[in-house]
Amino acid sequence: MTHPFPVKVVALQAGVSVATVDRVLKQRGGVHATTVRRVMQALDELARQSTQVGLAGKKFMLDVVMVAPQRFTDAVRAALEAELPSLHPAVLRSRFHLHETLEVEKIVALLERIRKNGSHGVLLKAPDLPSVAEAVNRLAAAGIPVVTLVTDVPGSARRGYVGMDNRAAGETAAYLIGQWLGEEKKRQKQQVLVTLSSNRFHGEEEREIGFRRALRERHRHLSIVEVSEGHGIDGATGALVRQALVGHTGIAAVYSIGGGNAAIVQAFAQAGRPCRVFIGHDLDADNVALLRSGAIQAVLHHDLGQDMRRACQEILRAQGALPALARPQPLSAIQVVTPWNLPALGAVN
Repeated sequence: MTHPFPVKVVALQAGVSVATVDRVLKQRGGVHATTVRRVMQALDELARQSTQVGLAGKKFMLDVVMVAPQRFTDAVRAALEAELPSLHPAVLRSRFHLHETLEVEKIVALLERIRKNGSHGVLLKAPDLPSVAEAVNRLAAAGIPVVTLVTDVPGSARRGYVGMDNRAAGETAAYLIGQWLGEEKKRQKQQVLVTLSSNRFHGEEEREIGFRRALRERHRHLSIVEVSEGHGIDGATGALVRQALVGHTGIAAVYSIGGGNAAIVQAFAQAGRPCRVFIGHDLDADNVALLRSGAIQAVLHHDLGQDMRRACQEILRAQGALPALARPQPLSAIQVVTPWNLPALGAVN
């Protein structure tokens, strides 16, 4: 198998030994299929980052660990790789560990493997659970800074959190739904379907708290029907929504915190039920298409490119490659995107 990268570079990227890489590349067998996939993924990542690898400057290895639907991790990967060249003269290479679902024990084992193999920093989107926090603490104690993305693990020794103010996002969604359902409907008791990928994610919990608080303060005629644990995956999320629609005839709107929006729209259509207002999160490919078709009314978005740049800069500060900030960075601005203000395609990460 021909490739332009030294075996030791491939080994570093894959997090395995030089001997293992040599065995995989020469197809000598005796290597677990998972390890073979890791080596092939490393080659693919090096190829996509080849323009950045050649830059002069100190090199840093970054591990990206995310538990999220593929449509979102694809957007994060594209945003990060687009930002890496802008960090010149420092050179950051990224290893991706992306999973739609992953048991907490395997998340912890993955973080442990990164700690043992070495890394200059970890970007993490994972559930806020004690065992995950403890794994983050061990990484920090080993001199490997962790920056949480989109959802936080606040009780850990993570270096910082990058993303939007999730409570403010929930309050914004409540404001939009309350306004768009209309004043004339206030005498009618209506329900809002709130969907979470999982109640283990701190960021999703914060969004729900903000949403509930804003409804309680300003729109008491609206009540909440919650579904969760669909993990933002279309099949599981659609099944949960179909079940909720059968049991709740007053659902008039949706606040989708955890994704799977195409499946949610389809569930309403299959039930022959109207959805007067639908608010989602993130400008992934599915949501752009749904906005354009009019199936959803608004998406709460934050600039992923800016988030990736800030996260990388925080890792570089932790490694002493950038000076410390005089004050903490602000949280990402919440953008309300409608069919009428969609950014140009090239601007959507």
